[in-house]
Amino acid sequence: MSQRTVNAGALVLAAGKGTRMRSNTPKVLHTILGEPMLWYVHSALSTLPLSGLWTVIGHGADDVRAAFSHLGQDAFIVQEQQLGTGHAVQQAWDAITDAGLDAVLVANGDTPLLPAASLRALMDESIAQNADIAFLTLTLDDPGAYGRVTRGADGTVAAIIEAKDFRPEDHGGEVHEINAGIYWLNTATIGPLLSRLTNNNASGEFYITDLVALAVAEGLTVQGINGGSDPHLLGVNSPAELVRSEELLRKRIVDGLLDEGVLIRRPDAVTIGPRASVAPGSEVCGPCEILGESTIAAGASVASNVWMHDSHIGEDSTVLPFSHLEQATVQARCHIGPYARLRPGALVCDEAKVGNFVEMKKATLGPGSKASHLTYLGDTEVGTGANIGAGTITCNYDGVNKFKTVIEDDAFIGSNTALVAPVTIGKGALVGAGSVITRNVKENTIGITRAKQRELPRRK
Repeated sequence: MSQRTVNAGALVLAAGKGTRMRSNTPKVLHTILGEPMLWYVHSALSTLPLSGLWTVIGHGADDVRAAFSHLGQDAFIVQEQQLGTGHAVQQAWDAITDAGLDAVLVANGDTPLLPAASLRALMDESIAQNADIAFLTLTLDDPGAYGRVTRGADGTVAAIIEAKDFRPEDHGGEVHEINAGIYWLNTATIGPLLSRLTNNNASGEFYITDLVALAVAEGLTVQGINGGSDPHLLGVNSPAELVRSEELLRKRIVDGLLDEGVLIRRPDAVTIGPRASVAPGSEVCGPCEILGESTIAAGASVASNVWMHDSHIGEDSTVLPFSHLEQATVQARCHIGPYARLRPGALVCDEAKVGNFVEMKKATLGPGSKASHLTYLGDTEVGTGANIGAGTITCNYDGVNKFKTVIEDDAFIGSNTALVAPVTIGKGALVGAGSVITRNVKENTIGITRAKQRELPRRK
């Protein structure tokens, strides 16, 4: 028998300050492998067949909106006063009911490692059991500060009791099954219970967890679906927990790439972000960080102490130690570093070389061209087969505006040269070492600005 169709949406609770983080940054904007925690929750939910996604924000609301501006203003619901998780759902309920949803999946914004498979399992089981309210649980040796799940003698759920209100003596001892904070709510049957939530508890807050006891009292179908002891389902409440979650994810990503055929040396020291793509047949050596939408193609090699963000390494290219790449593109069979810095807009074309202590910004180094050492190329276009000598600087900024330097095919720029933009060095031209070039140099000519050498008697 096929599973019935349910029009469901999702609600993410992300309004809390997160006082245990000891930071002014909104809790859900703290990053793991370079991405905000909230990004992970949204990504997991995006894999489900949902009709809508809303996020409740409060503390640092403007910062959260700015970080996720691509979602649009209607995707956010502001909880002006942070009066608890139940109050957050109350604030969002009009949007949920206006959307005509049959059910809503509620997740906390501080659960960055939440597996999409666990969300799907909760959704499928809730639909199959025709649950009015369902939630994920975990069994932990140390339940700590998590809400306890109490059950009747027949194993049915009785209630969720927040840690501050839980007394072991009232329940025959410690309870190790805890609430993971992920819920499925039937809008028709659970909606009427929202107005019955109270803040008569140790924290003085309105808890979403109290909906469970209210639903049980009403004889509704309540399901507590145990997810074992998977640490990926736990939320992040402190810097220590953030770092532990980051390490879990880092290791999961690296181990997955090793299984796919990426050669990762010193894997415990390699950090690869969730949006990065590393092809089988490439090689990465730790310590290094590959973050954002970075890509590494097959046959490429990235050495130790390299930092990359939103950068692309082409087939069979080599990036040597201590190089720094941000929003840069390296095409095929290139040689980068050591100690190279490729800033936003840097493009290194096929078979080009960027050597040690070379910096590029908004610049193109054409196919087969070389800047082997001690060079700055800013707002520059270098053609094919050119050679940029050591100590060359493109002077692109006059204090007010920036200008472009063009170095055409097969040009040769001598060492310790300053090219004052806007200026063009023609095809096949040679610029003498030590020159300060302020005017265009024509094709196949020699440009040189150097005072005549003189020898004077030395004073004693």
